[in-house]
Amino acid sequence: MTLKHLKLAFYAILTLSLAGCGSTNLVLTPLEKIDTVPLKVSELTDEENKSWGHADLISDTIPGISLNKAYTDIIKNKKGKKVIVAVLDAGIDLGHEDLVDVIWTNKKERPGNGLDDDNNGYIDDIHGYNFLGEAYNEQMEYARILRLNKGDRFVQEKAKLELQKEVSTYTQNKQQYEQILSVVKNADNAIKKYLGKDFYTKKDVIAIKTEDQALAQNVSVIRQMYSISDSIPDVIKEFTEGITYFTERLNYHFNKDFDGRKIVGDDPYDLMDLGYGNGNPKNRVKDESHGTHVAGIIAAERNNGLGVNGVANNVEIMSIRAVPNGDEYDKDIALGIRYAVDNGATIINASFGKSYSLNSDWVYDALKYAAENDVLFVHGSGNDGLDMDDSNNLGYPNDHDGKGKIEFVDNFISVGALTKEYGSEMVASYSNYGKVNVDVFAPGSHIYSTMPGNNYEFQDGTSMAAPMVTGIAALIRSYYPKLKAADVKRILIESGLSSSSSVILSGNTAKTKPFDQVSKSGKMVNAYNALIMASNMSKNL
Repeated sequence: MTLKHLKLAFYAILTLSLAGCGSTNLVLTPLEKIDTVPLKVSELTDEENKSWGHADLISDTIPGISLNKAYTDIIKNKKGKKVIVAVLDAGIDLGHEDLVDVIWTNKKERPGNGLDDDNNGYIDDIHGYNFLGEAYNEQMEYARILRLNKGDRFVQEKAKLELQKEVSTYTQNKQQYEQILSVVKNADNAIKKYLGKDFYTKKDVIAIKTEDQALAQNVSVIRQMYSISDSIPDVIKEFTEGITYFTERLNYHFNKDFDGRKIVGDDPYDLMDLGYGNGNPKNRVKDESHGTHVAGIIAAERNNGLGVNGVANNVEIMSIRAVPNGDEYDKDIALGIRYAVDNGATIINASFGKSYSLNSDWVYDALKYAAENDVLFVHGSGNDGLDMDDSNNLGYPNDHDGKGKIEFVDNFISVGALTKEYGSEMVASYSNYGKVNVDVFAPGSHIYSTMPGNNYEFQDGTSMAAPMVTGIAALIRSYYPKLKAADVKRILIESGLSSSSSVILSGNTAKTKPFDQVSKSGKMVNAYNALIMASNMSKNL
């Protein structure tokens, strides 16, 4: 993947009018207007690929969050305070080499004695809490609506149509992948046999000249696969993983008869049915990797010679296991938010979401509780490539009245995902967007972070963009602790870099808008600017 030499048309000059300070105008990060910036046109190195989200647009010519510059120029010799960040997500590999020293510990609780020592309502919650018990796979909410006969007739009919559409789509995709994989495997075996070796290169295939029609067809197939990867084993792996993914979705997510909650033992539609789950929020299976990846983006231990550097130092990660492989339950999210607030978290990262919510009021009440207690809530906008200002495109959790206009809390920030391709392709094709209901954008594609078992991998999604923002928020709360959650949200939104570049939305080249029109701020987050703005605001408190 290359970064193109494209034009930037933005001012990185931020003028802030501080209310309550005599309308004092502060000009922050006084950079010149930039008409063109020579962005990376060559392949990124392995190290640049693994950390591109931390780079600086000007000095590195890579459109990251200017994190490295923030550390060296602003907070290098400063001492911050510890900040607890709750990762409301899948389970986390608590013993991961790059996370083990940043995991929050509840010092008021004695491990393994089966008692609620600190009287917070949760037994043995040493590093957080597990609201899923031993459950992992789950249905989508619309499948549950049909299985349990929940909601009114309108909701049920909508859910039925949604389920039918998804089952049809994924069944077709699975069949297509199976057919392609079969053809590729046959062609691969035929070429191995012809060449007389178990491993061959692209050069070997191109060099084959034959009058044998069957062999020529096999060569054509493999040549086409080289457009996916220069390694045929990698191509086979990719199609195999795709089939597994489609199968999993059909067996669990879209299976109307599947009951993933039974093992938990509670009534997930009764908020007062408490006492379920357990105090071990560790991931249950290797494939349960989402929470571990998110945690690493936020706070993998910095400069320890291992894997990756998280965005924030001075962070303790509180693991709250509440998001299954499927749609989360409103009850678990509501209780998870309250657990985070009551146990000292000042930021909650929420890299999850769904399109149906029967008990959204439980989550809304929990968000209000978080706002009342000065806790910031950072949410990934979603990966459906949708305009979230369209009233037909509902996404939960959210912070508005359903019509997309009135926000009922001031602590909720919604994040879209950027790619490393600055310019027309910088908004990820999957990322949701919206001038009203998405606040800001951050790096979210091809993000390298921690995985279970002391591993590291690249992943994509607004799930990866949200923890980038959470990490910056943690730096602000660490070094400028007088600032409130609403202040931090304002800083994150207002201190970013904007661009008038026209961007492709939903991966559709016919659908474009100026970048500054696809989010409320019209900006991409910038740690360097954010910390300068935080410093100035803090001085006036």
